[in-house]
Amino acid sequence: MAKVLVLYYSTYGHIETMAQAVAEGARSAGAQADIKRVPETVPDDVARSAHFKLDQAAPIGTIADLEHYDAIIVGTGTRFGRISSQMASFLDQAGSLWMRGALNGKVGAAFASTGTQHGGQEVTLFSLITNLLHFGMIIVGLPYSHQGMMSTTEIVGGTPYGATTVAGGDGSRQPTEIDLAGARHQGMLVAKTAAKIFG
Repeated sequence: MAKVLVLYYSTYGHIETMAQAVAEGARSAGAQADIKRVPETVPDDVARSAHFKLDQAAPIGTIADLEHYDAIIVGTGTRFGRISSQMASFLDQAGSLWMRGALNGKVGAAFASTGTQHGGQEVTLFSLITNLLHFGMIIVGLPYSHQGMMSTTEIVGGTPYGATTVAGGDGSRQPTEIDLAGARHQGMLVAKTAAKIFG
C-alpha cells in the first residue's frame, strides 16, 4: 500500500477542503493518505482579526515527516502569483532532506487556489513543482482525463499542472464539485503512480 501525504496551507479553508478531496482520491486507489498542514506564521492576534480559519482538524506536519511517505501532494493558496509565505517557510527548512537525497524518486504533485480566475494558479503550481523537482521527485499533474476542467459553461479550476479552485476576491466562493472531482482525480493518479513505483 502506497503511503501518501497531503501537505497544505490554507488561510480561509479553501485549500483545506481541496486537501480532503485529494486524500479521498488517493484512498480510492488503495493508498494510505494522511493530511497534515504547515505551521501558521502569522501572529495569532493578526490571524484572528483577519478571520483566518484557525480551527483546522489536520495536525501540523514536520520536515521529518516527509521522508516517510512514497508520495507528497502539496497545496497552498496563491499570494500575488506565488506560493504563500507559510508554505515557502516550511519548504525552505527541508535543506537537510535535499542534501541527503531523502526524497529522490518519490512522487510529488501540487494543487492551489486563487482569488480570481487569472490570479496566478499556474505560476503557483509551477513554484510548488519547482521545489519538488529540486527534491528529486517525480511529478504527477492533472491530465485532461479530468474532463471537468474543459467546461466553458461555468468557472472551474484545474490545469494540466494540478487541481485548483477559485475562491473569489472576498473568499466567499467555495470549491465546486468539478474542482473537488479534479482534486480527487489527481490524488488517485498520484496514489496509482506511487503504487507502481513502490508496489
